[in-house]
Order: sequence, then C-alpha cells, then structure tokens
Amino acid sequence: MGSPILKLIAQRIALGILLLLAVSVLIFAGTQILPGDVAQAILGQSATPEALANLREELGLNQPAIVRYFQWLGGVVTGDFGTAMTSRQDIATAIGGRLWNTLFLAFWAAAVSVPLAIILGLLAVRYRNGPVDKAISGFALASTSLPEFFVGYLLVFFFAVKLQWFPGISTVYDGMPFLERMRAIALPATALTLVVLAHMMRMTRAAILNVMQSAYIETAELKGLSQLDIIRRHAFPNAIAPIVNVVMLNLAFLVVGVVVIEVIFVYPGMGQYLVDHVTKRDVPVVQAVGLIFAAVYIGLNIIADIAAIVANPRLRHPK
Repeated sequence: MGSPILKLIAQRIALGILLLLAVSVLIFAGTQILPGDVAQAILGQSATPEALANLREELGLNQPAIVRYFQWLGGVVTGDFGTAMTSRQDIATAIGGRLWNTLFLAFWAAAVSVPLAIILGLLAVRYRNGPVDKAISGFALASTSLPEFFVGYLLVFFFAVKLQWFPGISTVYDGMPFLERMRAIALPATALTLVVLAHMMRMTRAAILNVMQSAYIETAELKGLSQLDIIRRHAFPNAIAPIVNVVMLNLAFLVVGVVVIEVIFVYPGMGQYLVDHVTKRDVPVVQAVGLIFAAVYIGLNIIADIAAIVANPRLRHPK
C-alpha cells in the first residue's frame, strides 16, 4: 500500500474526530436549550427554593454553559460519563450492559440481512427484468414503504399473539441461556432485518448492473462465459466497494436506529435506556447515549470510507 492510501485514511479519521467534536457541541447545546428547569423536573413541583438551589449547586447548573461543556467533554475523554440525575447510578456502568444488548441484537440482524441482501441482489441481476427480479424488487419496495414500528407491531400480532411462537416482549438478562436469548430477540432482529434488507439489496443490484455496462463484461460475454460466471468472477468483485459502503451505512443504522424497535419490544438496550431517561429529563444520560450513538455512526462511516479507498485499484497501484 502506498502513501496516497495512508494519507487519505488519516484524513478520513481526522475528519471523523472533528465531526464527533462538532456533534458533541450540538448534543450539549441541544440539551441546554430545552425548556423548563432540570432541578424542578427532578424534585417535583412541591420542592422548596432552598432544595432547588442546593440541587442546582450540586449539579453545577449555576456554572456557565461553556465551563460545563468542557467539564463534560473532559469526563467523556477519560471514560467518565457522569452520574444519572434520577437514579444516582454511574452512567458508564449502566450503559455497559445495555450497549452489549444493543450490539448483540444489531449483530444478529446484520448476520442475517447482509448475506441475504447480497444473494438477493445477485439473483435480481442474474434474472434481471424477469419474474424473479420483479418479485425481489416488489418485496424490496413493500419493505421500504413500511415504517419499522408498523413492521414490529405486525410481527408481534402474528407471531406473538396469534401463533404464540415467540415472546412479544424481548426480556434478556445476564446469564440467560444462548438459545433462550436468541428466541427472545427473534422478533426485534427480524424487524431490523426487514428495515435494512431492501435498501442493501437494491443498492447491490444497482452497483452490479452499473459494472455490467463495462467493456470488459462485453469481452467476457464474447468469450462465451455464462452469465453466472460473469457476475461471480468479473462484476461482483468490481462492485464490492459501493456494496461495502452501503452495508456499512446500514450497519450504522442498525445500531443507531434500534431505538424504535427496542421501545416496541421493551428490549433492555441503549434505545430503551435513552427513551426512559428522556421522559425523566435526565440530561447527562441523554448526552452520553447521544454521543455514543454518534460515535458508532461516524466510526462505521469512516470504516466504509476506508474500505472504499482500499478497494480502489487506482489508489492501491499509484503510477
């Protein structure tokens, strides 16, 4: 690998860090401009002025916003997300288990959706403009048109209420047997799979069809290679960069977009944790979860960019 690749990768990482810093400012500012008094929300309407003043002092709410931002940022850099206002729990400790639950759910949704999307995309190209392609494209269009909360409730209605194959509430806990855990996440993982599958499949199909217009594909056809061989040996390897990009963007959505699915299935992940504390106006928790989601999204986007750079033969073999 030559220096152009390393230079571009370093630029992408530096840009990602700057973007995360900018997002941290937006998250902090967004939580500060919310209407109402945080101390009042915690103590309730019957709180005395002395109690409110003491809590504001304890939470550092009397300090200027810029000072509080840099104190918060300094804590985040050292792995200290602060303490939840409502429960007095350490946020980093509370988030640990929930982040693992969210990643576990996203991993199994990705493990099903990524190979399935690529296989369906390849089948759609192999039988393009035929009944198979039209059926796959029709399914993708229907899947994209339905919002995830509607898909989630449909799955609960049919598979949890009517057929009673899976639980409607996805309760998981430490030490839970693997097969029981898999049964508990079956419905939320299916809902997430359906949400991202269509987009990945359509982009895979479009990327391969774009490559199929190239002159070397025509040469391969003239040599007498079968359509399947042309796709497998020539089209798919050259379409891998845009496909990897799409896969990474959808993986980022899987982790960040689980909020709605987790709330529907009452799954104890980051999304449910965030929603619970938004209703309580627990600002430090909202800031911490928002920043973690942003870091995951930006991180996976950087990986997608790096994969696209490394997959570019012009950069791998500079003249």
